[in-house]
Amino acid sequence: MGDPDVLEMVQEKGRRTSREPDYASHINDEQSLSSRETSFLITEESEFKRDEQSKDSIFFRDGIRQIDFVLSYVDDIKKEAELKAERRKLFEQNLRKTGLELETEDKRNSEDGRTYFVKIHAPWEVLVTYAEVLGVKMPIKETEIPRDEKMSLSYLAGPVKLPRNVKHPRPEYFTAQFSRNRQELFLIEDESSFFPSSMRNRIVYYILSRCPFGIEDGKKRFGIERLLTSHTYSSAYPLHDGQYWKPSEPPNPVNERYILRQNWARFSYFYKEQPLDLIRNYFGEKFGIYFVFLGFYTEMLTFAAVVGLACFIYGLLSMSDTSSSTEICDPLIGGQIIMCPLCDFVCDYWRLNTTCLASQVSHLFDNESTVFFAIFMGIWVTLFLEFWKQRQARLEYEWDLVDFEEEQQQLQLRPEFEAMCTHRKMNPVTKEMEPYMPLCSRLPWYFLSGATVTLWMSLVIACMVAVIVYRLSVFATFASFMESEASLKQVKSFLTPQITTSLTGSCLNFIVILILNFFYEKISAWITKMEIPRTYQEYESSLTLKMFLFQFVNFYSSCFYVAFFKGKFVGYPGKYTYLFNVWRSEECDPGGCLIELTTQLTIIMTGKQIFGNIKEAIYPLILNWWRRRKARTNSEKLYSRWEQDHDLETFGSLGLFYEYLETVIQFGFVTLFVASFPLAPLLALLNNIIEIRVDAWKLTTQYRRPVAAKAHSIGVWQDILYGMAVLSVATNAFIVAFTSDIIPRLVYYYAYSTDATEPMKGYINNSLSTFLIADFPNHTVPSEKRDFTTCSTLCF
Repeated sequence: MGDPDVLEMVQEKGRRTSREPDYASHINDEQSLSSRETSFLITEESEFKRDEQSKDSIFFRDGIRQIDFVLSYVDDIKKEAELKAERRKLFEQNLRKTGLELETEDKRNSEDGRTYFVKIHAPWEVLVTYAEVLGVKMPIKETEIPRDEKMSLSYLAGPVKLPRNVKHPRPEYFTAQFSRNRQELFLIEDESSFFPSSMRNRIVYYILSRCPFGIEDGKKRFGIERLLTSHTYSSAYPLHDGQYWKPSEPPNPVNERYILRQNWARFSYFYKEQPLDLIRNYFGEKFGIYFVFLGFYTEMLTFAAVVGLACFIYGLLSMSDTSSSTEICDPLIGGQIIMCPLCDFVCDYWRLNTTCLASQVSHLFDNESTVFFAIFMGIWVTLFLEFWKQRQARLEYEWDLVDFEEEQQQLQLRPEFEAMCTHRKMNPVTKEMEPYMPLCSRLPWYFLSGATVTLWMSLVIACMVAVIVYRLSVFATFASFMESEASLKQVKSFLTPQITTSLTGSCLNFIVILILNFFYEKISAWITKMEIPRTYQEYESSLTLKMFLFQFVNFYSSCFYVAFFKGKFVGYPGKYTYLFNVWRSEECDPGGCLIELTTQLTIIMTGKQIFGNIKEAIYPLILNWWRRRKARTNSEKLYSRWEQDHDLETFGSLGLFYEYLETVIQFGFVTLFVASFPLAPLLALLNNIIEIRVDAWKLTTQYRRPVAAKAHSIGVWQDILYGMAVLSVATNAFIVAFTSDIIPRLVYYYAYSTDATEPMKGYINNSLSTFLIADFPNHTVPSEKRDFTTCSTLCF
């Protein structure tokens, strides 16, 4: 919360630019710099008994200066060893010039005997300078306004509530943009704890990402990311504030990691609310907003899941009473209807009652409640997005994010863009010279990017066609095999050739989806970097567009095919349509294409969620175990705090991006085709309950602490959700109109029914067409002669 009067008092006159001030401006004078370096050298050369330092210590050897960031590297014996050493020397010298203090741990003191660790501390002068540069808001007065706690029915919500000191670990304050020249206005009780650890590592990373390390090939080189890419340093990370399985002991600060592990990352707490303020304090606002969104989305799914489950139960209870299934299963009705072959030459005629089970299962998802649930989900998705908009606005106020300067952080120039630019032009707003890259230099990469995305989406379509060809080519094999094998007669009633082909085709399609997705993730990230986006916002927007377009086509194309194209262009006996003039077009199951859409959706959605959770939980666990196993070569030495974090997996700058992408793709499954699968919200709800705890567990126990970052919303994902919401209304309407059997049944009920007591009697016979067997072309008719003259087929 910001106090307007004080805010006006402390803000600088004129607009600040988002560019970093010159490094020399952060030093009071050469004498202060010299004294700092001298102090550092004395500390480096002083004797220190390593075994007396706690392995959980997050301080320098003096036990006073807190470690805000750690760099690590290994001696390189290759040709570039001298170049890398020179880069590190210049880089660390320039870091000291900004005011940062460094302390190096020799490789002989490391667990593996190979790795050097450079510990970085940001003193007060650096913190206050860059807090002003970044427009950080800091407390000026504790608020007297009580927190907005809902008291109604609070006794019912007691089991899901967290302790107050966990839910709200710090009091609320009035805040203002920090100014180092007005420090007396801020509540600075202790300089060492005034800036929280997440803000400290954010400031240090800001310096690291812009610190130069020399001139190569006539260009100024800078930034820790470039040094990591060239393997000059092997890693760069902020420290966790302690062990996750026990609280820290003095003089270490309160172990927020342990509190999060106990109250957030435990699977037994799946029913508890999340400690959102503590997540924000420890990981930063960007992570906090993601977990707020995931929690809110999960809460809203509860309503959709309950209604969807009720619709499914209605279908289950009415399954035995439906007139359509009764007629199909009746030996005197469905047993007497001879159906035309489903493939040419090798497929035989078949009786309609062989699809008895399929028609009953189809009724589970294709009944009167289908229309109601489709309408309900259209209302639900609208309310969800509107309520989230309100929740996000309230969150911006509660977390003090309603500020243009904070939003501007996403508009800062990327160091990679500055490094690649050879031109400069004046910014018409700030009137300063800024790096500039002509469009002609970037145009080839834009063309390559567009061509790559188009190629991969075409590859997805080609793979979908290949799966269709697979189903067409093996259907006859399944049909003839199951007909000839006497041992399979017991399972033919529920495992028909249609169902077998549909299940295997869906599983094959899911495997292809995972393979394509794995390779495309690597390619899209590389191409986005080659485009050299100007700002972080441009980079994320470009990557989001590529990844979402591809995954949309990858995950949903087969569902769109089954819902709106399969069985619509089959033709009729004697004049069937053929794919590539070889394979006869697919027909829907006699129970309707809706049950096949349900099967496809269930396999892809469930498989993706199970695979995703296993990957997120098992992958870092195995990697960390293997890394620790390889590192323990000198077990008698101390396994320090920075070494423990070094052996953890890296979350990565795009880790949160993929979490959002996974959630948005799931949102598509829940909304786009939900008319065919009312249990989709329930599956999503169960997955998200697990997902929240899996994400919490891996962030607190299996991953290095990510660099804190600011964010005021979920960004471009909100626009994508709005687009999918609009599309979902259309897709569900089309499913009800063209894929479901609801409309034909209603037409028969009101227009053709002649029996007042049983209005749906005769519907099945009315939905079939009769064909004279003698009119079959020679290449399509079964080889064996039959004693009947006609066969039936579905009306198309």
